[in-house]
Amino acid sequence: MPPHEVNRAVADLRRGDVVLLSNGTEAALIQAAEAIDEEGLARAIMLTRARPVLATTLRRAIALELTPDEESAGHAVELLPPADASAVFLRELADPTVVRQVSAAPIGVTPVGPKGLAAAAIELAKLARLLPAIACFPIAPREGALIARREGIIEVGTDQVFDHRSVLARTLRRVAGASVPLVDAEHTRVIAFRPDDGGTDHLAIMIGEPRGPAPVLARIHSECFTGDLLGSLRCDCGDQLRGAIKAIAEAGGGIVIYLAQEGRGIGLVNKLRAYTLQDSGFDTVDANLQLGFESDERVYQPAAEMLRQLGFDKVRLMTNNPEKVAALAQHDIEIVERVPHVFASNAHNRGYLETKAKRSGHLF
Repeated sequence: MPPHEVNRAVADLRRGDVVLLSNGTEAALIQAAEAIDEEGLARAIMLTRARPVLATTLRRAIALELTPDEESAGHAVELLPPADASAVFLRELADPTVVRQVSAAPIGVTPVGPKGLAAAAIELAKLARLLPAIACFPIAPREGALIARREGIIEVGTDQVFDHRSVLARTLRRVAGASVPLVDAEHTRVIAFRPDDGGTDHLAIMIGEPRGPAPVLARIHSECFTGDLLGSLRCDCGDQLRGAIKAIAEAGGGIVIYLAQEGRGIGLVNKLRAYTLQDSGFDTVDANLQLGFESDERVYQPAAEMLRQLGFDKVRLMTNNPEKVAALAQHDIEIVERVPHVFASNAHNRGYLETKAKRSGHLF
């Protein structure tokens, strides 16, 4: 199944539509829990004659105090809501930032494997930058396929979902480039890369005229709307981006790979939800876990692919994050040197930086 089928499924989930997910022996109509309403819930029940189960992460189940088991924390679970569960009930199970209006009710919890329907549904939610909670309505694959054709519902396979991130990275291609003089680096060119499914673009900010095979001074930077554009004091992202551009220009040239991975890969809306949780007392790691995400959901295969296409397989990497070094090395980019990239804290981000050091292993 081509990548654009998964991309359409992602778009449908973001709109609140249903998608048919199948692995050949099992199938379910699925709908994003945060987008479900009473009409959509009734329609899915009518089409499948099944009550929903909620596929979510074990992280979220732990946050809901439905299970104390933290083993295999990245795996999925199925929550069995009460038989009369409403759309509001499902939305409130998914989102820790809303005040629960429904009374507590018994909820069953079933751990499931990392490659089943539930795990694929959660991966689709993450690809869509939605909360990792999906209402699943089980149905026989043959019947599901007939309903999907009749109702115009997109069908995707679990294998295609799990392979999607890798496919997108492997199919990145240059689509545009232009000279963009910057305040601290006038000799700069920005090159855009796009995957075959027409999805999210990533950018390479080429400063000066670096040439391989010599190691290139590089910064792998994940986008941060609040920090990079607005100058937010809650993080150090804006300082790191502008500091990298200035330092690379002063060093004679290099590259910033600018990845579309807002909020450590959870998306801008979920980052705002995480900020809300931080304002109530959670640190930056625990806020992500409360939402059902891992502390860091970023991937670095796109960065490795872009570097290779630009002619670099050796880098002097500007980072304080050892995991970023390991991730690039895993994708066959040689890290010749880790270049520290540290900036002064302020009253608003001091706790954030301390958490990065103590809980995420960043080197300051």
